[in-house]
Amino acid sequence: MIKHAIEARAQIGLLGLLHLHFKNNTIKVSAVLKLIQILALAALAAGCSTVDFDYPKPESSALSETQDTYLAKHFRGAGDSYPEDYAGFQTLSDGIEALSVRLALADLAEKSIDAQYYLLKKDVTGKAFVLSLLRAADRGVRVRLLLDDMFTGGYDAGLAGLDSHPNIEIRIFNPFASRSARFWDGITGFSRINRRMHNKSFTIDNQVTLIGGRNIADEYFGARKDAKFGDLDVLGIGPVVQDVSSMFDTYWKHERSAAINAFAKMPEDPAIELERLRKAFTQAEKEIMTTRYAAAVTESIITSAQGELGMFTWAPYQLAVDSPDKSISSKSATAASITTPLLESILAAKKEVLIISPYFVPGKSGVEALVKLQESGIAVTIITNSLAANNQIMVHGGYAPSRKPLLQAGIKIYEVRADATIAGSEIVAADDAKTTLHTKAFAVDRKEAFIGSFNFDPRSANINTELGVIIRSEKIATEIAVLIEEKAPAGAFEVFLNDDNKLRWRGLDNGVDVVLDKEPQSTQWQRFQAGFYRILPIDSQL
Repeated sequence: MIKHAIEARAQIGLLGLLHLHFKNNTIKVSAVLKLIQILALAALAAGCSTVDFDYPKPESSALSETQDTYLAKHFRGAGDSYPEDYAGFQTLSDGIEALSVRLALADLAEKSIDAQYYLLKKDVTGKAFVLSLLRAADRGVRVRLLLDDMFTGGYDAGLAGLDSHPNIEIRIFNPFASRSARFWDGITGFSRINRRMHNKSFTIDNQVTLIGGRNIADEYFGARKDAKFGDLDVLGIGPVVQDVSSMFDTYWKHERSAAINAFAKMPEDPAIELERLRKAFTQAEKEIMTTRYAAAVTESIITSAQGELGMFTWAPYQLAVDSPDKSISSKSATAASITTPLLESILAAKKEVLIISPYFVPGKSGVEALVKLQESGIAVTIITNSLAANNQIMVHGGYAPSRKPLLQAGIKIYEVRADATIAGSEIVAADDAKTTLHTKAFAVDRKEAFIGSFNFDPRSANINTELGVIIRSEKIATEIAVLIEEKAPAGAFEVFLNDDNKLRWRGLDNGVDVVLDKEPQSTQWQRFQAGFYRILPIDSQL
């Protein structure tokens, strides 16, 4: 999946020019010359920019002496009746609950917070999240925040301000060298910039951890009126927490994790920036607290804080994670890969494999592997986004050619509707808000399940770093399977081939079964874009 600014901007620019051409049948030469001018200036601005990856970074590791914290005491003894290699897990599919758990845990933190994210927006939920970290730091909690640099444009001053807090340290993974000419920096340094940290983890007092598919932005938590993402996180207690902490430390200390001072133009007085940010975010919080969404989150926070230990399912597990060396082209081929345990899990199936992936681009080898599974008697089902629901049309173009060979083999495919219901979005989201599947999970034989950040596409497999957990639990695997079975009829279109080997979509229209011969709920322009991307040789980047 292409989820970074270089290709996103290239996509917008290309489509804009195409749209202008088809609308007006001409593109003014002056506009092209202007574009060349802008690129030339960007090249000059980026030409002397570098990242000092050798810039000194303070030594720190996950805190081990946290047994006297509230969370340690709260969960003490929870796994005593299970083997030592079992951990406790609780899935979070509701957006409001997923946010409230994060805020509640930050409020309960006493010693440390380690947060690692691909995307942190400066919107309602982003501000609430940052405020929760800041307030924890004010109480004396050590906060380490590791962010990928793809979506931090314009954030340098605020990040420097946060970093100036005595209890907060921020590092940026694989930063752009030029802060003002990222587009050009991405072109000239593509082999490095193209590799992103897509991991998501949130660990409190080395006692509780939260990993999964959600970034920190309104659409993941039901707080946007125009977009709602269906996603899945998993809360973990027990030994899995130390595994995630060890993973975090490996990324935190990695050569691609840079201190703010190593690349950013620092404000004259970061402390002033910190107070400016605190004031602005606190004022925004006051305004937000009058909304129905805030009331729902507050109520959910209280429920989360009073959660019962019995809500956790104890099971053996395996943390699945890429080595951060994958972010370095020269080391990526030999770096430990998340694909190894994931493939082992799927290929061990005896009866059934259910795959949920918003950005599903299996490629030729992936199609062959899935077809082989199906032909061996294993029922394979794929759940992904429809064209109308997909927020990455380029990816849909890469996925579309795989449908026929998969269907011909007997594999079932369901594409999520753009108007599907998403738990936790009913408070804010308007009725016509676009739904996008963002869950990354699979279930094997209803006995083990994967939840994490990994998409079934070349980008997750070969370019970005990813994180997740394989849980060997019949209960959790069955929960995922049942969720699909219950939601698919009303929330997705089943793709099939008719007698003439043509793609068709079966779904409900006001409760009535219908069969469609075009990508459901899509516009002609969306179908044109997907078709255009389908012919481009870019599958390896999707």
